[in-house]
Amino acid sequence: MVDLELDDGLAIITIDRPHARNAISLETMDQLDKALDGAEGARALVLTGAGDRAFVSGGDLKELAALRTEWDASTMAFRMRSICDRIAGFPTPTIAVLNGHALGGGAEFAVAADIRLAADDIKIGFNQVTLEIMPAWGGAERLVALVGYSKALLLAGTGTVLDAAEAERIGLVDKLLPRASFDDDWRALARALASRPAGEIKRAMKGVSTTEAVAAFARLWVSDEHWAAADKVMKRDK
Repeated sequence: MVDLELDDGLAIITIDRPHARNAISLETMDQLDKALDGAEGARALVLTGAGDRAFVSGGDLKELAALRTEWDASTMAFRMRSICDRIAGFPTPTIAVLNGHALGGGAEFAVAADIRLAADDIKIGFNQVTLEIMPAWGGAERLVALVGYSKALLLAGTGTVLDAAEAERIGLVDKLLPRASFDDDWRALARALASRPAGEIKRAMKGVSTTEAVAAFARLWVSDEHWAAADKVMKRDK
């Protein structure tokens, strides 16, 4: 099951398949697409898993074992790659909230987001090689962008699984949060990113023209929200 929660501009998509450690099946892919449809217009998007054991444990091998031809395998890979591409192309900030381990396809799902917040006891790894396969959902290319070519090849080529601290050190995870306060902490950060300025900042960082960036700034400058915030600062500094 894939749940969609809408909370004052924040869309939260949760993969809730405890029996399969939140692994992704073909039906899960269909539900993810529908959840992304429902998240359109959100000021920020969170991707997470249910429970505290697994973010996403990869593809659901018990179900995907039925795919025995190259055609079937490529169709499945293209299907999930398109979902990850939708996440990567989402117009406002996207946050992968790693509530548990992210392995194989789960790591690929995580790196499709702009930002990765993780509980401090999780593990993450592109360990597809242990099944004699490779990342196919866009994760290999995105891993290179995050940690560099040689480190990415070493990680994915050996299937190394990293603990949370090492993943943060190399830039694969952006911020670690204590397990005890994890839910409150990630929601606070996600809500901060679900602001109009954060969305405009993302668009500017993706490479809009100077004219477009200045126009976005000007729209924010004349907004009621800007002047309400500015008035508070001016009154405080008197």
